[in-house]
Amino acid sequence: MNIIIKNNYDIENMRLVGKLAAEVLDYITPFVKIGITTNELDKLCHDYIINVQNAYPAPLKYQPSPKYSPYPKSICTSVNSEICHGIPDEKPLKDGDIVNIDVTVLKNGYHGDTSRMYYVGNVSPHAKRLCQITFECMCLGIKQVKPGAYFGDIGHAIQYHAEKNGYSVVQEFCGHGIGTVFHEEPQVLHYGKAKTGEILKSGMIFTIEPMINQGKRHIKFLSDGWTAVTKDRSLSAQWEHTVLVTDIGYEVLTVSAKMPKLII
Repeated sequence: MNIIIKNNYDIENMRLVGKLAAEVLDYITPFVKIGITTNELDKLCHDYIINVQNAYPAPLKYQPSPKYSPYPKSICTSVNSEICHGIPDEKPLKDGDIVNIDVTVLKNGYHGDTSRMYYVGNVSPHAKRLCQITFECMCLGIKQVKPGAYFGDIGHAIQYHAEKNGYSVVQEFCGHGIGTVFHEEPQVLHYGKAKTGEILKSGMIFTIEPMINQGKRHIKFLSDGWTAVTKDRSLSAQWEHTVLVTDIGYEVLTVSAKMPKLII
């Protein structure tokens, strides 16, 4: 596995672009309300990234392989049973929806990647609990990060907490290395056994982004070729941060003034 160890120049650029990505989510927060369409949210984020941050929304026209059509929007908006890669459209958000907004900002050749869950109007206690446990899963995964630990430690911590609380972990998607390349090695699984996999080393940068389902873990794809949904139509939630392995532990790079406080 060819995991790139970032140098000081890389790390400074990743701090900058990580902060920008998080600030997009800060900016969009007050707009996530009943009646707005995800297309409108997409345009607001697009214009903010381009005109205010002088950066570029990396998902726009992104094509990971020939089997995918280029992604048509600037952000991903995954609502209720949508697990990830939901494409913004003209359907208004309604009272009780939960929605994940996933942004990746590209600036100076570097990518900052983060996502959050949002509540629309009056959200049910069971939906809030799913979002909270998923947030805790991400935090527990981050907490495992230090030199000498194993990637399996991250996945084990996430899977144990999710399943202990009656939820399931999506296995078809994972976290990933990131830098000048949007998706690079390693793959960061959100399930698995402790003390297995590659050993973490200082200078590695990757995302931790668990997708947790209220029902079973199985997925299917919509006809757009991008949007993944729960096969049983149960709710799904996701949170994501980009993390640096430091000499003594970890540093979360996707930080901003209004981001939810991490439980670590």
